[in-house]
Amino acid sequence: MCVFPKISARLHCLITGVDLRSNENNLAHHTREIDRERLIVRRGQPFSIALQCSDSLPPEHYLELVLHLGKKDEVVIKAQKERGAGDKWWFNQQGAQDEILLTLHSPADAIIGQYHLAVLMMSPDGHILEETDKIGFHLLFNPWCKDDAVYLPDESLLQEYVMNEDGVIYMGAWNNIGSIPWNYGQFEDNVMDICFEVLDNSKHALKNSKMDIENRFDPVYVGRMITAMVNANGDRGVLVGRWHEPYSDGVAPQRWTGSVPILQQWSNDGVKAVKYGQCWVFAAVACTVLRCLGIPTRQITNFASAHDTDGNLSVDFLLNEKLESLDNHDSSWNFHCWVESWMRRDDLPEGNDGWQVLDPTPQELSDGEFCCGPCPVTAIKEGNLGVKYDAPFVFAEVNADIIHWIVQSDGQRLKITVDDSSVGRNISTKSVYGNHREDVTLQYKYPEGSEKEREVYEKAGRRVTEPNDDSTEKRPLQLSVKYPNPVFGTDFDVIVEVKNEESSDISAQLTIVAKAVTYNSLSRGEFQRQTTNVTVPAHQIHKEVLRLHYDDYVKCVSDHHLIRVMAFLEAPGENEPIMTMVNIPLSMPELLIQVPGKAIVGKEVTAYISFTNPLPVPLKGGMFTVEGAGLLSASEIHVDGDVAPGQKVSVSLSFSPTRVGVRRLLVDFDSDRLKDVKGVATVVVLKTIRGLSHVDLKMILYALVLFSI
Repeated sequence: MCVFPKISARLHCLITGVDLRSNENNLAHHTREIDRERLIVRRGQPFSIALQCSDSLPPEHYLELVLHLGKKDEVVIKAQKERGAGDKWWFNQQGAQDEILLTLHSPADAIIGQYHLAVLMMSPDGHILEETDKIGFHLLFNPWCKDDAVYLPDESLLQEYVMNEDGVIYMGAWNNIGSIPWNYGQFEDNVMDICFEVLDNSKHALKNSKMDIENRFDPVYVGRMITAMVNANGDRGVLVGRWHEPYSDGVAPQRWTGSVPILQQWSNDGVKAVKYGQCWVFAAVACTVLRCLGIPTRQITNFASAHDTDGNLSVDFLLNEKLESLDNHDSSWNFHCWVESWMRRDDLPEGNDGWQVLDPTPQELSDGEFCCGPCPVTAIKEGNLGVKYDAPFVFAEVNADIIHWIVQSDGQRLKITVDDSSVGRNISTKSVYGNHREDVTLQYKYPEGSEKEREVYEKAGRRVTEPNDDSTEKRPLQLSVKYPNPVFGTDFDVIVEVKNEESSDISAQLTIVAKAVTYNSLSRGEFQRQTTNVTVPAHQIHKEVLRLHYDDYVKCVSDHHLIRVMAFLEAPGENEPIMTMVNIPLSMPELLIQVPGKAIVGKEVTAYISFTNPLPVPLKGGMFTVEGAGLLSASEIHVDGDVAPGQKVSVSLSFSPTRVGVRRLLVDFDSDRLKDVKGVATVVVLKTIRGLSHVDLKMILYALVLFSI
């Protein structure tokens, strides 16, 4: 790319053009996937541009380089000639007859953003004789640079947490973990520009753009701005959250398969918030933006996640005497997603570097904004709740007690259960070494029941259960619920077991309630209830079977396909009733995707997608959504007519891949009665067999190894 200079009337034009050497620079700076035409470089690492000249630089004349940031040049930086202090921009030059090679060195804590560089030719007495048009380039964080606050010294981690555009998001329940593929797409066309547009529209940027730009050297500041801007609560943010139907004026959260359409829609609509998102969508969009800007980031799922609104480190559920939920401010989510970003915390005492929790889902205000973090994971593990930002809230998400209360007719509360070990289970992220789950629970908390766990709880002010606590006393009756792995659309049995530990028979009243809930515990309605009087023989188990019918639960089940079964036992002579509760996820069918033949950049290839209706009713309004980073932008395929029970529907889609590498094609199917059916296929895209560079071949082989694990 060449940029031509302004013509000076004082002498003939010496600088006739500028070669940004974008292809070479971008390759060296790990930004070639973003763009091969524009110059995109990373801080703390030199890059070179070439000035084409009509003649050599006159004696005693010299060059000056001036950098401008901001739409109104709010920040102006003059680069020093030759090396200066480590925190300054500087440059050196090498001249030949018709070319001057300029090598620019940015500090490792330089401001990220779009720069405009002016090259000035100066006279011996310091007058400007010639000035180029401003040369545009982008500067990103550099996790490959040891002096950058986001430095991550492991290439395999960098390939996953910065360079990988494909992800796996874990969902479901702690004891029945499912997953969906996700297209982060951080290197897709215009995504980088949209990421900076997100920063430019924050409250801080709009209030004082100069101060905002000057703070963009700091990944702590940038990360916090991103968590505030991914949600649209109180600002010009990207996504509106909604946790219940209707979604008719937008897109249901379960339908999204990638971040790129969301970011593009927000930008194309004049920074108008996109409808709708839930926690995994908020987290995935944040992951896209942070990876694009150069901050190593991974998506986290916390199973059995607590939302403690009052900071007492317990989640209190209130039920009336009919076991109906009352208004609860606290909640326990089947799962909750956030991201972790890797950075040094120069604003905190030693020991807080590394992974930081950033949560863009709008839950509670933090310093007046709906954002959360960055909070050091090590601080959560050690119970250091005084560090910035939002440590008490994050600590509660993985450590809070769950307490159920019965509110009696006279207003008195009766404590039914205290569960101090169910929150924060199987905390998960995608493995660096393939598309399987890595458990990171022990990075957040010490082993259950260990002495270190007790020390952390005491430090954090959480209730510690003593070995002689009344709550640990053995009760004569034990209650449990067992269930299969049911498929949505089928009838299935739930078995409630009452175990009698006494040496004599016990009679009791057993109530079983089944209701549909969302993944964040919002009730969608009760659909079955059964109350029976049972007599349990001494040292025996009584089994009570409740059959749940599709025709009943389909009337109120949410898009999360989650059933909650509560069992409540009252026995004469027992001071307190016994209650247990399980969440039963209903599994979904999968799509079959085939992409036969070789995939070559720019050459058309066809994907064949098929799906069989598993429900006993026809599906109306069927639609497939297909997308994939480096393959194609999000595309919709509408199904003609209804899909009868048991009928197989097949569609095909032709596309031309745009980038080399191991790519993933993501497909989602939605209809009136069946939504959120996902599928994924791996596509290896080549230039041509002979046209592969060493870098491309190395990347493909590396990715194939990961996908085969």
